[in-house]
Amino acid sequence: MNQRGPDQNTLRAAAQDARRAEVELDNAHAWLETALQGPMDPLGAEAWVFDETFQHVLLVKHRQRGWVPPGGRVEPGESPREAARRELLEETGISVDLLDAPAAVTVRSYHPDLSLTLGLSYGAVVHRPVRLVEESGQPVAWVPLTEDWEGAFPQDRPHIRAYARRLSHRAE
Repeated sequence: MNQRGPDQNTLRAAAQDARRAEVELDNAHAWLETALQGPMDPLGAEAWVFDETFQHVLLVKHRQRGWVPPGGRVEPGESPREAARRELLEETGISVDLLDAPAAVTVRSYHPDLSLTLGLSYGAVVHRPVRLVEESGQPVAWVPLTEDWEGAFPQDRPHIRAYARRLSHRAE
């Protein structure tokens, strides 16, 4: 895994999408403005994928983080949106277009030994009978939004649920 930070094109794409995110968490915009002044740690990207009834979210069981949306590190030269699509495909076997505006922007540490990093979450809606292909050792499942799944970021659950409600109302 390349430990080099993101290149300027990746940073510009991240900053642009962070400004367009529907929800800002963790004072992410202010953190990003400061982080853009110097070397930045790797960026994160994930996909909040819902079934067409907006009753289920697609989650993967990460070895350390528990049940979380599919996602991971933004590789050098790719935009956060591209990373979210790639990670979704790698972890679930689903290839889908992500919704235009990012769902959320966060600042967090993905491991106790890592510093804070910017994370962008992108939304998608898929037909639930889609065939899922899990990444080795990382189960994937449709989880009812009414359940409190066990994961490293329980504070994300209400934001994911609220985003699903907004998407449902837009679809009506």
